[in-house]
Amino acid sequence: MTGRFLFPADFVWGAATSAYQIEGSPLADGAGPSIWQRFAHTPGMMANGDHGDIACDHYHRYRDDVALMKALGLKSYRFSINWARVLPEGTGRINAAGLDFYSRLVDTLLEAGISPNATLFHWDLPAALDDRGGWLNRDSADWFADYAQVMFRALDDRVPRWTTLNEPWVVTDGGYLHGTLAPGHRNLYEAPIAAHNLMRASGAGIQAYRATGRHEIGVVFNIEPKYPASESEADRAAAARADAYMNLQFADPALRGSYPPQLAECFGAAWPEIPAGDFALTRQKVDFVGINYYTRAVVKDDPAQQPLRAAAVRQPHRTHTETGWEVFEQGLVDTLMAFRERYGDIPLYITENGSAFYDPPTVEGAVLEDPLRVDYLRRHLRALHTAMAAGANVKGYYAWSLMDNLEWSLGFAKRFGLYHVDFATLARTPKASAHFYARVIASRGAVLDA
Repeated sequence: MTGRFLFPADFVWGAATSAYQIEGSPLADGAGPSIWQRFAHTPGMMANGDHGDIACDHYHRYRDDVALMKALGLKSYRFSINWARVLPEGTGRINAAGLDFYSRLVDTLLEAGISPNATLFHWDLPAALDDRGGWLNRDSADWFADYAQVMFRALDDRVPRWTTLNEPWVVTDGGYLHGTLAPGHRNLYEAPIAAHNLMRASGAGIQAYRATGRHEIGVVFNIEPKYPASESEADRAAAARADAYMNLQFADPALRGSYPPQLAECFGAAWPEIPAGDFALTRQKVDFVGINYYTRAVVKDDPAQQPLRAAAVRQPHRTHTETGWEVFEQGLVDTLMAFRERYGDIPLYITENGSAFYDPPTVEGAVLEDPLRVDYLRRHLRALHTAMAAGANVKGYYAWSLMDNLEWSLGFAKRFGLYHVDFATLARTPKASAHFYARVIASRGAVLDA
C-alpha cells in the first residue's frame, strides 16, 4: 500500500439510517402515527405487504446496534427522529417517552465515542399534520420550526450536527407526483407546492437553530447527475430539465434564493406563483450541505414523458444494483465538482452512499460475503478521494446503511446494509463489506490502494 488514497486525520467516517426504516414500534409509548405508518398499512402500497411495525426493532435493540457501530470504528452515526414519536399531534403536546428514547440513543452513542448526527425529517411526517394539509399547507414551515426547537432544546447540548430535511425531492416526486411513497398523492399541481413548502420549512428550521443552537446545521439533498444521451440539442435540453427538476429545484432556493427557469417549463400551468419574499426564508446560511449519491442518469428527449419530456436510458454492459441503479463512481466526482462550481466552497458531507445487491434472507456462518457491495464501496471511496484532491471540500462520508432495513415501499427485499438482518429472527450478521469498511476507517483509506 502506498497511501495513495489516504484521507485527512479529521475526516468523519460514519454510517446512516432513518427512523421508520429501522426503529419499529412506531406507536409505542404514546407516539402518534406518521404518514408512513398509514401508507404502509394501506393495502397494495407496499411490496409483499411489508411494514415498519417491527422493522429492525432498533427501538429496543439500539444499545446492541451502537455496539455494532463501535465495532466498525465509526466516528459518527447519522439517524433521524420520528417527529410523531416526540409530538404525537405534530404540534403542541410533547411525548416525554418518545423524546427520552432519542436522548438515551444520543447518550449511548457518546459513551461509545460516536458523534451523533441528527436528521429532523426523513419523510415520516406526523399523520395529524397530513390531515391538516401536510406539506401543501404553508403553515408547515411554522410546524417544522416549532418541532425543531423542541429537539434543539432537548439534544443540542449533546448533538453537534443537525440536518433539517433529507432528500426533499424524493418526498415530492414519490409522495405528491407519482404516489409511490407516502402520502401517496398523484397530482402535478401539488408537487411544486409541497417542494416549495419543504424548502421554506428547512429555512425556518435553520432560523430556529440560529436563535438557540450552538453547533452546526445543514440540509441534505440527493443529487443524481444527468448526462445527455447524445450531443443533440434536444437531449442536452432534456438533461438540463431533468437536472433542474431533481437537483436544482431544492439546492437553488436553499443556496441561491431562486429557482431555475426550466422548472416553469417543466410544470407549465402547474408551476405556482412564488411570493418573492419567500426566498429570504429558504436561503439561510448553512454550515454544511449533505449530498446523497447513488447513481447517475443518462437522459434523452422524450415528449411522451410528462412533465419533464425526458426519459432515462439504461446503459448496457454496466453493473446495476438490485434497485436498477447503474454503478458509476465517476458521477460522484462530477457531482461534487459541479456543486462547488455552482454554489461555492460550502463544506460537504457524503451523507448517504451505498448499494443494494442480492443477499440471502438467512446467513450461515459468521460473515456474509458480498463482493459487489465491497467493490461499490471501494470504487466510490476512491472517487471521493479523487474529488477531494481536485478541491471538493468534503469533510466526511456516511455509508448507507448500517444494516438491512425496510426499503420504503420496496419492503425488506432490497438490502443496503453493512450488517445483514434476518427479519425472521432479527439477528445481525456482519457482511464482508462491514469488515472492509472497518479496515478503511482504521487505515484512513490506505487499504483502498490494495
